[in-house]
Amino acid sequence: MVDKLVPTTLPLLLFDDQATKEKKKAQKKKKRKNVYFGEKTSKGMTRQKYRGANRYEFFHYTTNKKPQDTYIRDIYWFDKRDKVVRVGNFDPQRGYLLHGPYEKRADELLLEEGHFYFGAKHKIWMKYDENSILIGKWHYSEGWPRDSRVSYYDRESRKIEKLTPIEYDLKEGNFFHFYENGKVAVIGEYRYGEPVGLWTEFWNTDNEKVIKKREIQYQENPFDKTFRPFIRAEWDTDGNLIYRRN
Repeated sequence: MVDKLVPTTLPLLLFDDQATKEKKKAQKKKKRKNVYFGEKTSKGMTRQKYRGANRYEFFHYTTNKKPQDTYIRDIYWFDKRDKVVRVGNFDPQRGYLLHGPYEKRADELLLEEGHFYFGAKHKIWMKYDENSILIGKWHYSEGWPRDSRVSYYDRESRKIEKLTPIEYDLKEGNFFHFYENGKVAVIGEYRYGEPVGLWTEFWNTDNEKVIKKREIQYQENPFDKTFRPFIRAEWDTDGNLIYRRN
């Protein structure tokens, strides 16, 4: 069986021209207190000691249990039990998705700022060093880097073939390749332009069942030039395991 979070259909991309126009229209509407991107939010804060300084996170969160976009690599949420902000493995019974403005500070020093959209980074994100000098600036659209590359089987009907996340001209994030019928063909992750971790290929089945075809293991560290990728496992079209490397 395949992990339940593996996507089976094409993603809804929200960084095209039409989505941008709709966002601008929404922004022109009168703002209400603690309402961001049409969602009512609550304020939250965490505090931890780090190298002698108080490390704060100021954020907003939503109690709306909107389903996660399984295509987004990093989902941020507030763990109400442990009072910390976590990334990934969101548990709706234990916490809430971050939504709205976010700041990270060391005492009075601003370290990072941006916005979230149902747990995903959104709009402009900026990071600063201990001298308040800007060291990084990124543009996101609901979790996707704005420079992501998309190829289509049919652009008019927006049938996606490949989705490659790009940051600063490097591949960075989750990669997807789809069959023409919309079913997922390949899923994997890039870091600093290199494939990392486990990449999975899938058979193009005629039914709703997602069946793995092959798992390829890449280096966990993108800078490890000594690692040689290898096939970890293979399955036939019925989902029966035919090879696994010990």
